[in-house]
Amino acid sequence: MIDTSNDTLARIADALDRIAPPRSAPTDLHAAPAYGWDGRSLAAIPEIVAPPLSLLRGIDRQRDTVADNVARHAAGADAHDMLLWGSRGMGKSALVRASVVAAAGDSGRIALVQAAGDALATLPALMALLRGCERRFLLFIDDMGFGAGQESEARVLRSLLEGGVSPRPANVRIAVTSNRRAILARHMSEQDDPINPRDSVDDSLALADRFGLSVGFHACSQDDYLAIIAAYAGQYGLEWEEADALEWSKRRGARSGRVARHYITELAGRAGRSLD
Repeated sequence: MIDTSNDTLARIADALDRIAPPRSAPTDLHAAPAYGWDGRSLAAIPEIVAPPLSLLRGIDRQRDTVADNVARHAAGADAHDMLLWGSRGMGKSALVRASVVAAAGDSGRIALVQAAGDALATLPALMALLRGCERRFLLFIDDMGFGAGQESEARVLRSLLEGGVSPRPANVRIAVTSNRRAILARHMSEQDDPINPRDSVDDSLALADRFGLSVGFHACSQDDYLAIIAAYAGQYGLEWEEADALEWSKRRGARSGRVARHYITELAGRAGRSLD
């Protein structure tokens, strides 16, 4: 009797190969200004949406500090990992994106890589992909905050910052935005801990202290709010009135760069224009 089992298995394997989706080609790390990391693969992003650095008003010191650090990294010089923390809507994320655009210039010598918030445990795999590439990268983690039960993710980031078992490569720096400097959550019960409440405070700040550059963003004054509006209105050729802008912020219950940008959108809509 002729054994046909091997032939049968071969035909099945060939059939499976034909119906299986083709393997995706490796991502070209020189082809795009930005990439998104979902925990498994990098997806190229064709454009970084960001305002010019000159339009980021009311945060002049923060703007210059962050932009200078990103420019150093892009140029191949020593640069810091960065924590941008503080008031909501004051341009932390926009500043990171705008700084990369400015530092990349026409050469594209640096790219932004944004990691999803639920992909932190896979950052060592991302570092392995970026390691060895001649291009520089800024790993961006937006709006970070660790809650209860996320200690393992915090340890991954801490290891990357401090050079643990899987340190970040020399061509990668990390930028994190957070609404609070103590990225790890604290609880009211910690204040009543009779053992050593200071230990809880130190632990919650330990991760933040591992960033070489910590930049605080504070509440927007009325003058800063109006200066932001004036800059955007001038950029887009929009007419505006101070009283109307202040009334807009009162109705929103806040003054910030985000509220100012929303007011500019309102002005453009009134004028029948699109800013996109």
